Amino acid sequence: MKTPKQLERHFKGAANYRRIAILRVVEQNDGITVEKLAGVLGANMKTISQHTRSLVQAGLLNKQYRGRQVAHSLSPYGRSFLRFMRTF
Repeated sequence: MKTPKQLERHFKGAANYRRIAILRVVEQNDGITVEKLAGVLGANMKTISQHTRSLVQAGLLNKQYRGRQVAHSLSPYGRSFLRFMRTF
């Protein structure tokens, strides 16, 4: 069982409509880049970059560097969090 502090980190990390949308898109497009995320969501690349950084820090997204691009995938906690959101 996670501690209340650990749970807070995950909940705060996803406490934004853009971040929730990012999690949903990444779930459907494993390895998606920030550029493609911005295109799919119709948002500024810098904004999406900041949100993905927050999600990585919260432990909900993983990132992998591929040259000059960064590929994003859901972490195990990110998958669990999306399952939780569906049941909520």
